[in-house]
Amino acid sequence: MLRLLSILAGLLFLPELAMAEEFSNLGLTGTERGIYTVLIFIIAYGFVMAEEFTHLRKSKPVIFAAAVIWAHVAILAQEAGVPGEQLHAAFEHDLKEYAELMLFLLVAMTYINAMAERNVFEALRSWLIRKQFGYKQLFWITGIITFFLSAVADNLTSALLVGAVVLAVGKDNETFVSIGFVNLVIAANAGGAFCPFGDITTLMVWQAGYAEFFDFFKLFIPSVVNFAVPAFFMSRAIPDAQPEAVDEAAVELRPGAIQVCGLFLLTIVSAVSFKQFLHLPPFMGMMLGLSVLMLYGYSLKVRYTVEGSRFDIFNKVKAAEWDTLLFFFGVVFAVGGLGYIGYLELLSAAMYDGLGATTANILVGIISAVVDNIPVMFAVLNMNLDMDLYQWLLVTLTAGVGGSLFSVGSAAGVALMGQSNHKYTFFSHLKWTPVIAGGYFASILTHYLING
Repeated sequence: MLRLLSILAGLLFLPELAMAEEFSNLGLTGTERGIYTVLIFIIAYGFVMAEEFTHLRKSKPVIFAAAVIWAHVAILAQEAGVPGEQLHAAFEHDLKEYAELMLFLLVAMTYINAMAERNVFEALRSWLIRKQFGYKQLFWITGIITFFLSAVADNLTSALLVGAVVLAVGKDNETFVSIGFVNLVIAANAGGAFCPFGDITTLMVWQAGYAEFFDFFKLFIPSVVNFAVPAFFMSRAIPDAQPEAVDEAAVELRPGAIQVCGLFLLTIVSAVSFKQFLHLPPFMGMMLGLSVLMLYGYSLKVRYTVEGSRFDIFNKVKAAEWDTLLFFFGVVFAVGGLGYIGYLELLSAAMYDGLGATTANILVGIISAVVDNIPVMFAVLNMNLDMDLYQWLLVTLTAGVGGSLFSVGSAAGVALMGQSNHKYTFFSHLKWTPVIAGGYFASILTHYLING
């Protein structure tokens, strides 16, 4: 019942991205057809949240819901006498928003896949295992690495990579694995909050123009606090012992690995430059970086013909998280359709007008602990709220780190539950929710003291 109420709360947060300035919604939220679209989305998102048990990929139900919702939107618009041009303009607005974000994420995923194929992450994992650190040392080292890695890679990739290290060295110590995985979830979510490349929600706020790229680094210290407070308390439960020696061979980097990492950093610079100096969408800078990677990949293919060293850029594109990208498509259009019907104003009045921006933004993070933060952040952006930079950074922080409160609140937590062989579960994470909540509110207070 709690999950259903959370889904309902998240759903009511679902209007269309910054649409209020350009289009007037239909104002048909009380109609039978309008309510039907809400039920369609609730059912679809119920399947998304049950993915761990049904193994039905999350993109499938939301794409279906998006198509059905827009079919009903079209019928409602016709019945209300809305010109077809206005309906198409609203639809194409969503398409533009999705295309920009999808191309940005596709390039980022391709670079991450290229670095993985060149053994960058495997070499890091191998080095950590071979160093034979103690459990307490590993707890802090893996957490800190995950924190900074998730600032440029997504929280799922970061958590899974470092999670493999925790599992390898802690295979005989269930306590270390359980607490270590909680630590990784918190670190991955906190690290993605202060950089637009670290989390989709942060990226959305940046691309929507509510904050400049370097503004997000004002969240660095609050993000550190969010990670460090629960980590301090959890570290006291880590056994003060040395793990058994693990026979781990050194992993060699493949040709071009360092160069690919360098190109990724230059691609980030390119994306920021396109936005800051040329006033063009940052995805154009990312596409420039992709083209450079393609050209460099061609030189690798020509120079290295031995199996295992050859580089095919289109294999990296193919290996992108298409389920995530298509899920994103479904969310954008389902949210856009519901917003065009008029569900924006219902929640805007109840949340931001009724509770005030600060309370509402803190509540956004709590909702993100149960409902995926992507539709929640879309809801906030879709409201076209009149908030200052402090409040936009606050909601960026809370939406990013709120998923740490429960293991099901982020992709990192769900993935690690599947990887842990039952050593990390929903209830083992729930045991530490009080100290995680302490870190959540401490980070909000830190943001107020530094940036308020």
